[in-house]
Amino acid sequence: MRLDRIDVKILNVLQTNGRITNVELSELVNLSPSPCLLRVKKLQAEGYIEGYSARVNIGKLGQTLTVFTEITLKNHRQLDFARFLTAIEKVDQVIECHLVSGGYDYLVKFVTSGIEEYQSIMERLLDSEIGIDKYFSFVALKSPLIKAHLPLVTLFQK
Repeated sequence: MRLDRIDVKILNVLQTNGRITNVELSELVNLSPSPCLLRVKKLQAEGYIEGYSARVNIGKLGQTLTVFTEITLKNHRQLDFARFLTAIEKVDQVIECHLVSGGYDYLVKFVTSGIEEYQSIMERLLDSEIGIDKYFSFVALKSPLIKAHLPLVTLFQK
């Protein structure tokens, strides 16, 4: 499926307001409701829309700790990367994991109840022999800007 500018507009609106009605969406993208709904269904079927969720204000629930961790593996074979990913996917407190270029292999974002829980998780990961050579932790003191949406229109509207 090749996306056109209307498809990109639909995705852009839905990523900021997944609860918008089809009528409201169709007005924003200048389509009548029926063709708009067909496009949304096609975008879902083709995997461009993976699902809908609510953004939870974690600060209202209680205190948390966000830690960004640089992780370097001992070895760099495909098996080593696969073993690490299999283990890290099972950690609920890991909310992002990126394979990166540069001085380390992965940048992992943890959200935990506090420093004790984070340290316990890291000790478990080190003890589980999944190939971690070293890690460096960066505790987020404040998060003044977090965007939940991507700049789709500027990225893909040409």
